[in-house]
Amino acid sequence: MTYAADRLYEEAAYIAYHFHWPREQILDLTHAERIRWVREIARINTRVNEG
Repeated sequence: MTYAADRLYEEAAYIAYHFHWPREQILDLTHAERIRWVREIARINTRVNEG
């Protein structure tokens, strides 16, 4: 099963933008790890924006 390239780029860009991690480090994450970080960043952003 392959993962949609567009979705992979979206996840990588989102994590890189917020955490400034290098591309290689982000792409080494499993899909589950990337999704977990995306959700955590979204949660942080929500808290900051509500605060």
